[in-house]
Amino acid sequence: MDRIKIAIVGGGAAGMFCAIWCAEAGAEVTLFERNEKLGRKLGITGKGRCNLTNNCGTTQNFMANVPRNPRFLFTALSRLSPTDLMNWFEERGLALKTERGNRVFPVSDKAADVVGLLWRLVEQAGCKIRRARVEEILCHNGKIKALRADGKTYSFDKIVLCTGGMSYPGTGSTGDGYRMAQKLGHTIIPPSPSLAPLCSTAKYCKDMQGLALKNVELKLVHRNSQKTVFCENGEMLFTHFGVSGPLVLSASAHIENEPKNYDIFIDLKPALDAQTLDRRILSDFTKYKNKAFRNALCDLLPASMIPTMISLSGIDPEKKVNEIKKEERQALCELFKRFPIPLSEFRPIAEAIVTRGGVAVTEVNPKTMESKLIKSLYFAGEVLDLDAYTGGFNLHIAFSTAAVAADAAIQEY
Repeated sequence: MDRIKIAIVGGGAAGMFCAIWCAEAGAEVTLFERNEKLGRKLGITGKGRCNLTNNCGTTQNFMANVPRNPRFLFTALSRLSPTDLMNWFEERGLALKTERGNRVFPVSDKAADVVGLLWRLVEQAGCKIRRARVEEILCHNGKIKALRADGKTYSFDKIVLCTGGMSYPGTGSTGDGYRMAQKLGHTIIPPSPSLAPLCSTAKYCKDMQGLALKNVELKLVHRNSQKTVFCENGEMLFTHFGVSGPLVLSASAHIENEPKNYDIFIDLKPALDAQTLDRRILSDFTKYKNKAFRNALCDLLPASMIPTMISLSGIDPEKKVNEIKKEERQALCELFKRFPIPLSEFRPIAEAIVTRGGVAVTEVNPKTMESKLIKSLYFAGEVLDLDAYTGGFNLHIAFSTAAVAADAAIQEY
């Protein structure tokens, strides 16, 4: 019997994983990748360390970190849990470790080791690799027939789209999969940034650019309802356009529609309640009682933040500390506990870690990842309208949906 001929479009995390599984099951696999190297985006994830999954325990815990369409992933997570994925990599020689927040990294801290292992397994499994950009998927009577790449037509029994989203377009994620799926009748949820830096209308963000804050609490608050939609402790960074860093990226995933409808508030001293902080400020004011206000915050704040705090406090910077009134001190205390950053917009989607939006999951069978519109067409990874919070969840979605797609694609009809 002839082997099933499967095309995998896209040589990223989902594409390589799917190709390996299909080829090891006996299929004849051709992997199409427009870049010279496979896994270019994978190689820069996790700041070059590759946070490849999250050792969060249960499927419910995992889905709690997926803000949109989490139930769609139930089969994928049952097929390949974080523990399953960790075992898969370690059995193939990649030692792993779990860090803060259950983030899983290679012991070597090198994303290149993850890419190298997957690339090696792709070749060992006998996959053909074609360096070509797939332009169109061809079907007949509602079933896959072939694809066209760089002007040539190739016939296949099954095709799996693993083309990624639109973040980091320099790695090859330019939205090709969306265009091909849409041409075949699929609905595309408009792509937008997720896990992205955020712009602010506040000039003082630029004044403090380069300043990193650690051990602060960030709250994301909807401006009209005043509802807190995200709250977490960690690190953040001021930039020339606004804010970035781990806390900000996580917060961005909770923004619906436009960032201009939200404000960020930073608790600069989350370990101190308001009364304790007031006593601390009063203690410093006693220490510097004969100095001007502008010279009395050096023990409480980084130097580059002091001019902004003075400006927002409304206290005359030349005012002697022993002349500052209780009401002024309490307002300063409130500023420490609720430092405001009004938001305006996302940074461009090219700077986002992942893309929100993509192929509508209502048109995809979650048990097989097969299109409900076109027989023998499958999807895996970021091309789908799935995105999660930071911590390895997005990469795991890529691997687990690829596993389900591979299982289904190797089956004869």
